[in-house]
Amino acid sequence: MSRIGILPITIPQGVTINIDDNNLATVKGPKGELQQQIDPSLKVKVEEDQLTVERSDEEIRSKSMHGLYRSLLNNMVTGVSEGYTIRLELVGVGYRAEAKGQVLELSLGYSHDIHFRIPDEVGLEAKTERRSNPVVTLTSADKQLIGQVAAKIRSFRPPEPYKGKGIKFVGEQLRRKAGKSAAV
Repeated sequence: MSRIGILPITIPQGVTINIDDNNLATVKGPKGELQQQIDPSLKVKVEEDQLTVERSDEEIRSKSMHGLYRSLLNNMVTGVSEGYTIRLELVGVGYRAEAKGQVLELSLGYSHDIHFRIPDEVGLEAKTERRSNPVVTLTSADKQLIGQVAAKIRSFRPPEPYKGKGIKFVGEQLRRKAGKSAAV
């Protein structure tokens, strides 16, 4: 048995789940609506305030899909009810971030500014306070999409191990390296 797959998902108040004949799960809630195609070897049951995922056979592929689709459905339920937030911090002298609608304008020490278009499903906020690093806040109901957008923003200037300059997640611990040692 899959340890993750057998766990039931509690459906919070205000969230509705609909599974059609083609195994397409639609989850609606206060933060939005998400859809996911479910593997045909799995069966999703919605009973009152709980959702369970069951597999039809004991094949290796079905076992691996069992936990995966349970996690995907759980992420969808959490996303439409509470939402997800990722905060990125720009560490470096002169690094700036500015939100202009759905376009994020970054100044990261290159010879040019970077203009990055954020998908409409992701909320964007850039905050710069005196004496602190600029922080970019992303909010969305879709965990996969917000993670992909955050990874793309981070890839513009990943944190380097010597001084720690670059774009990092707020609260992330970086492995630092010692610099050159002076010859005696």
